[in-house]
Amino acid sequence: MTPGENGPSTPEDDDPFGYLYADGQARGAQPPSGGYGYPGSVSRVRTVGERQYGQQQPSYGQVPQQAAYGQPNTHYQAPETLPGGAPPSRPPAQPAPARRGPNTKGLLIGAIAVVAAVVVGIGVAMLDGNDDKKNVNQANTTPTQSQSHSPSPSSSSSAAPGELPKTDASALQLGPGVTTASDIKGAQAKGGTYVTGFNHVGATVTWTVNNVEKAGTYKLYARYGIPGVDANATLVVNNKVDPRPMSMKNFGGGTPVGDWEKGWKTTWSNVNLNKGTNTIQIACNAGNQCNVNLDQLWLTAG
Repeated sequence: MTPGENGPSTPEDDDPFGYLYADGQARGAQPPSGGYGYPGSVSRVRTVGERQYGQQQPSYGQVPQQAAYGQPNTHYQAPETLPGGAPPSRPPAQPAPARRGPNTKGLLIGAIAVVAAVVVGIGVAMLDGNDDKKNVNQANTTPTQSQSHSPSPSSSSSAAPGELPKTDASALQLGPGVTTASDIKGAQAKGGTYVTGFNHVGATVTWTVNNVEKAGTYKLYARYGIPGVDANATLVVNNKVDPRPMSMKNFGGGTPVGDWEKGWKTTWSNVNLNKGTNTIQIACNAGNQCNVNLDQLWLTAG
């Protein structure tokens, strides 16, 4: 070989850019027809997804076979041919049921029923009130007859703090033969009821007084009725007999004999009471004039 000529060129001696020079063109260098500027290189553009991994690829420089125009691509597989078949299509969403508005008809019926019930209740109450008024009027127009009253086991009375007690005689414990009545007008007890039947030996009226704040002397007042004739009774306080009888005279005079309605009067006697509970009894003993009716009893400071 001469310095001017190196002999036939080998692939590694090929100048990829020889076609740009005169000596390269003299040796027959041609512009590259493939990619990347190297002779014999092939640049093939593939469709995305066309290459299948795991299959035999064409050798270097070998052109892969392309499907003819209009022929199905052997590398394409329809979803129906895949295992499990085509994915099932989702059914169309069902429209949500329309919401119903409030049941105004039911509410209206309920309101009418409530109003009707209220009206009926008012009517019944008015009728009952009228019946009660009738009964009261009839009771007031009917003369009251004497009635028997069996002795109660006990009768107690207490007053509010700072006040001394007061009671109706008809609310006390009554002894044998003593009854209540309301046919004589003028009694101030509740319902005009007073104690009668006291005009015999052994008759008693017992008052149990609770919560006496302090021991001492008090005045016991009694409202009574007589038929224009003096009367008296025995006073027993905490089982001690007072030697002085309770006077129930025809004070003031002028009361006709036998006129019970005009014979209502008031008397009082001193009593010694203990702190706490005390028992006061008015009794008709031998030697007493007991033709008297008892209306009310109360205490005041002595």
